[in-house]
Amino acid sequence: MHQKVALFVLLAAGLLCLSLTPVSRAEDLVEDVEGDDMDMDVEDELDLGLAGADEEEEEELEDDGLGEAPPSPKAPAAPKVIYKAPEPKGEHFFAESFDRGTLDGWVLSQAKKDDADEEIAKYDGKWAVEEMKDSKLPGDKGLVLKSRAKHHAVSALLLRPFTFDTKPLIIQYEVNFQSGIDCGGAYVKLLSETPDLDLDQFVDKTPYTIMFGPDKCGEDYKLHFIFRHKNLKTGEYEEKHAKKPDADLRSYYTDKKTHLYTLVLNPDNSFEVLVDQTVVNSGNLLVDMTPPVNPPAEIEDPDDHKPEDWDERPKIQDPDAVKPEDWDEDAPAQIADEDAVKPDGWLDDEPEYIGDPDAIKPDDWDEDMDGEWEAPQVPNPVCESAPGCGPWKRPVVDNPNYKGKWKSPMIDNPNYQGIWKPRKIPNPAFFEDLHPFKMTPFSALGLELWSMTSEIFFDNFFITNDRNAAENWANDGWGLKKAAEGAAEPGLASQMLTAAEERPWLWVVYVFIVALPVVLIILFCCTGKKKSSASPAEYKKTDEPQPDVKEEEEEEEEEE
Repeated sequence: MHQKVALFVLLAAGLLCLSLTPVSRAEDLVEDVEGDDMDMDVEDELDLGLAGADEEEEEELEDDGLGEAPPSPKAPAAPKVIYKAPEPKGEHFFAESFDRGTLDGWVLSQAKKDDADEEIAKYDGKWAVEEMKDSKLPGDKGLVLKSRAKHHAVSALLLRPFTFDTKPLIIQYEVNFQSGIDCGGAYVKLLSETPDLDLDQFVDKTPYTIMFGPDKCGEDYKLHFIFRHKNLKTGEYEEKHAKKPDADLRSYYTDKKTHLYTLVLNPDNSFEVLVDQTVVNSGNLLVDMTPPVNPPAEIEDPDDHKPEDWDERPKIQDPDAVKPEDWDEDAPAQIADEDAVKPDGWLDDEPEYIGDPDAIKPDDWDEDMDGEWEAPQVPNPVCESAPGCGPWKRPVVDNPNYKGKWKSPMIDNPNYQGIWKPRKIPNPAFFEDLHPFKMTPFSALGLELWSMTSEIFFDNFFITNDRNAAENWANDGWGLKKAAEGAAEPGLASQMLTAAEERPWLWVVYVFIVALPVVLIILFCCTGKKKSSASPAEYKKTDEPQPDVKEEEEEEEEEE
């Protein structure tokens, strides 16, 4: 009984916690983004609104001559997050929130792509500065990619070039795939500072220092971090790709929420890739890039060749082995079972199949053209009740004397020399760069994209070498969006119904969850132990008649 009670209490507590989760989550999200420098005091705003409404109602009642009316109960309003454009704090090289509503400071590329058809070679994809289609923060604007199957290119200069020295590089921005994403990218390029940098001619081959951001085509979900490293021997630049993240990135492309992408490069060559302020990839520029930053110190000699008498066989046939005299290579693998006996009732004279007696030759059958007509074969009905029909044959079994073709046994090769490999020689192209963090300075940020999906929303670009400045910018921008989306999320019941529409099998789970408490209540209330009747010795001494005394009195009354 105690176990049933405990189980019932735990289940009830769990259901209560689930019912309260959506409300507490929204409240927590709103509290996380409240601060002294943000206009987000939700409760004060609601109180002012309700107070103003009460004063208006009282004035109307007084004008109507009804005097003061008792306050009417009001339904609590949903928390509302007020948008305020983020302001950069601390040292930074670039900050753009697009809340001016224009592309001032940005340059649209007028170039053409070299290796593309004339119809799609132009960078004529459309950009717009506008709010998200389903914005939870009125007034919050961003840069939106508007065209499908077009080349897009837009860029802007930094406040000053970024030089890699003793401070980290932090770049972050927001992306929302409002219409999902089929095939396309949402990555940024940090354009290298060069004398011939012309943003008006920004193309895919424009030199960049770092490329970073999400990219997806089909079921391949990527989060790029690529940097161009200068070969100290040749002076040429090579792309170095970070390892693929272990985390599952699918939801960032499909949930239609705004996500914050952050790249942190440190002077000690370590790096971190974060999504929504959670690390999804990390490593070191010296060991976690492909191809490696530094070439190998030794390489295989291209002029070295394997000698003709080099023996790579670890095993050989024993040359001294001789086939045994009793080895019969001609013995069959299977032989007839001499112990088998024909079953009783076997019909040797009856065929297993006979011509269908009900078949009729077609009227258009021409024996000169089609040959003599024969009825199709059907199983002989006589054989259905017999163990078999036709000539009986002994079944075959494995031949115990079968040995197959004789082969010499294998032995270790006394002349084995191992697998041949070319000898190693010093790599003439070897160099060692122990500080790949010191990359080419960059002076502009650009988006050079091709996408089969439109309505990709970008916002709140920020480049800095100050972690606190980056965190403040993220809280003032992406933090507001997160709080607004959390406050607007549906309650538990709505979420359960939506999930059940997508996955009908969840109805079974819901019914089980609802029915289980009812069953437990019934078991708790109706299956308790019944009290056994007490023996006369267990009754206390009282003046009231006991059960056996009552029965005797009733019997005497009946007799009278």
